[in-house]
Amino acid sequence: MDVKAKARNTIHKHGLLDRGDRVLLACSGGADSTCLLHVMKDLAPEWPLDLAVAHFNHRLRRAADQDERFVQDLAASCGLPFYSGSQDVAFFAREAGMNLEEAGRVLRYAFLERTAEAIGAGKIATAHTVDDQAETVLMRLLRGSGRSGLTGIPIRRGGRIVRPLLHVTRAEVEAYLTAHAWSYRVDQSNQDRRYLRNRIRLELLPFLQERFDAKIIPRLGRLADVLQAEEAWLEAAVESAAADAIVSDQGACRLDMGTVSGFPLGLQRRLVRRFLLQLRGDLRHISFEDIETILALAEGREFTLEKGLVLRRHRGRMEIRPKAKPRLSYQHAWNPAVPLHIPELGLTLSGEVLPASRLGHLVVDDMCEARMDADKLCIPLYVRSRRQGDRYRPLGSPGRTKLKEVFRSREISPENRDRRPVIVSGESIAWVLGLPVSEEYKVTKSTSNVLLIRVDRRPQV
Repeated sequence: MDVKAKARNTIHKHGLLDRGDRVLLACSGGADSTCLLHVMKDLAPEWPLDLAVAHFNHRLRRAADQDERFVQDLAASCGLPFYSGSQDVAFFAREAGMNLEEAGRVLRYAFLERTAEAIGAGKIATAHTVDDQAETVLMRLLRGSGRSGLTGIPIRRGGRIVRPLLHVTRAEVEAYLTAHAWSYRVDQSNQDRRYLRNRIRLELLPFLQERFDAKIIPRLGRLADVLQAEEAWLEAAVESAAADAIVSDQGACRLDMGTVSGFPLGLQRRLVRRFLLQLRGDLRHISFEDIETILALAEGREFTLEKGLVLRRHRGRMEIRPKAKPRLSYQHAWNPAVPLHIPELGLTLSGEVLPASRLGHLVVDDMCEARMDADKLCIPLYVRSRRQGDRYRPLGSPGRTKLKEVFRSREISPENRDRRPVIVSGESIAWVLGLPVSEEYKVTKSTSNVLLIRVDRRPQV
């Protein structure tokens, strides 16, 4: 089966094109894309298709302008409209923190999409071959990719990008061009062994063909085909599981780890990836180790996935840690005989000293009031924000505990801890709003006078 027949079979089998489609052909001027242009021109009447040619100038080689003129002349000789675009790929790569290959791909596809939209092309055809597929599979294998990465280059991407030559070998492309005496451009950068893909093409694949299997390229292509079909099925399972595991609430996205833990490990990993995809928009630079760390993250712990994105496990759900608000810092001296307004929190404390005999056995709400032995307190009290290293002895506790640990055990989130005023007597903490009074200042049978502190308005917590 020759190249044109293989392309026709691929188009039919995968439904890549519809009758009357306008197709934008991506053409660099190299062997593969030149072959694609000629093949699609020959096949166009069968649908029929309305073709146009697009070339993106990367400005990376001295011959880049000559390549553009070659494609322009080729399109003219075939009677096809020609569209070109150009951008400084090297500059973009530096600014975006990408390598040249990745930056070129991003800009090239952006140009193709813009052009297709402008001319009303429903499809964009690229000239990837089965050799490109084999190189991609090996490259991702060497980088430790998972199953989804080993699917390689999809036969179609989204609703617009199609690859009619994906089952054609590069050797078949070159033989086809030679048979028809069609010229093409040679990109010398493809010989640069500094790039992993080039080393795979020039060194690894020839070694495997010679020493292991002469048909390694089509076999890797078939592997990608098999995995792509299975991946579609697996993604349907992920979609169904994600409906239960990924919760969106008031614009926030959370992953229910209890639900996730009920699935097999492979599906758990995919759900974490789906969750991260929704958070970030892509999975670039997400490693296997990142996924495992997130799955193993303990309650109340955090994991910095990248600068500006910190995940935490809170109440059984994985979520983005809210951006830290400026820490509240305040301190007020207070004589409980006079109400104290705390403007930083928008609440007021009032105090009253009563004989212990008048209190009875009322239930105390730690968010509204506190009772302590007035005779043990040092007046004035100090009402302040929490500080690093704060310790106090909760009611009934045998010793002092870090305030941070008490907050954590009661599931008081970090952003709300500053809204819990700390009341200090002398050098020790007597009470923290929302927590029991300190063991040191509790009311006992021997207490004569009790300081009753009331919170006139609950804080926003």
